[in-house]
Amino acid sequence: MEFAFYICGLIAILATLRVITHTNPVHALLYLIISLLAISGVFFSLGAYFAGALEIIVYAGAIMVLFVFVVMMLNLGGSEIEQERQWLKPQVWIGPAILSAIMLVVIVYAILGVNDQGIDGTPISAKAVGITLFGPYVLAVELASMLLLAGLVVAFHVGREERAGEVLSNRKDGSAKRKTEEHA
Repeated sequence: MEFAFYICGLIAILATLRVITHTNPVHALLYLIISLLAISGVFFSLGAYFAGALEIIVYAGAIMVLFVFVVMMLNLGGSEIEQERQWLKPQVWIGPAILSAIMLVVIVYAILGVNDQGIDGTPISAKAVGITLFGPYVLAVELASMLLLAGLVVAFHVGREERAGEVLSNRKDGSAKRKTEEHA
């Protein structure tokens, strides 16, 4: 499993460097997906199967697919059709394809050629993670949830549209200001 650890670590480093240095956001997102999958391979090789599965499901699965769709739907450039043609060129896909092929070889090697033992340590179950998080670290978990909730509220207020005549309060006595009164 040390072989899988080092190869997945190297792939994660190379893909992350391409994320940082790439100027096109869609290409950078492709490399970020490869990087997140390689990091999950590092978790699996260390025996942290739950963390590896969460890395794949949450980050590489849900969040990255959402990022890809948002970037593609925004179409930040002027010539959308020409930009989509550029994405289909082999130069765009060759880097992520090579890194994915190397990871596939490592996964096949790890499944077929190695025993069921990690590098060093014991496997961690989901129950152990839950007991640890909601035992001594319950305050940190609650603070993280409050921070995420605050970020969600800020994102809502920053991204919402301001409409003329929108009521700014839910008071019933008529003292609520409207958007048009506020800017007058």
